[in-house]
Amino acid sequence: MATIRLLLGIICFVIISGFGLLDRDLLNKKFSFNALECQKRELLVRIAEKEIGVREMTGNNDGFRVETYLTSVSLKKGQPWCAGFVSWVFAQAGYDKPRSGWTPDLFPLSRLARSALPGNLLGIYFVKLKRIAHVGLTVNQKGDWVNSVEGNTNIQGSREGDGVYRKKRHIKTIYRISDWVKVD
Repeated sequence: MATIRLLLGIICFVIISGFGLLDRDLLNKKFSFNALECQKRELLVRIAEKEIGVREMTGNNDGFRVETYLTSVSLKKGQPWCAGFVSWVFAQAGYDKPRSGWTPDLFPLSRLARSALPGNLLGIYFVKLKRIAHVGLTVNQKGDWVNSVEGNTNIQGSREGDGVYRKKRHIKTIYRISDWVKVD
């Protein structure tokens, strides 16, 4: 009986291995798509990281760079700009979308994700406003912590900050994650 089981196991292994060889081209195509997606995610992160250190001129959502982010989503000087910042990053990387200054727009059901991959957006919910009211761009996730680049924040992680900062947030503080890189 043991010999038959061993023989059946070997036969199953050979059959499964054989099917793997037939699909080698399919696996290579899938790998190259993943490599392309990886490059796109890395580009988004690089663009965002180059903006770290940008500060508002007078602390009133103003200054040349801040107004550039605002303009990318048709908002005027003085408006909150975290969503404008991430929309600007995507535009610099060649994406048509997302393009909104309203943070809830960046988290439609069709784009929600379960993991914080590089280039994904993270949304912070504010109870006072009863909505997502701050957004950042994910750099990576290490355990329960997500590293991000965020505009219109500060060292404390406020949604009304003074610049572009590198942030570290616990996954439990993130209300939604959206993926604008993944192709439908």
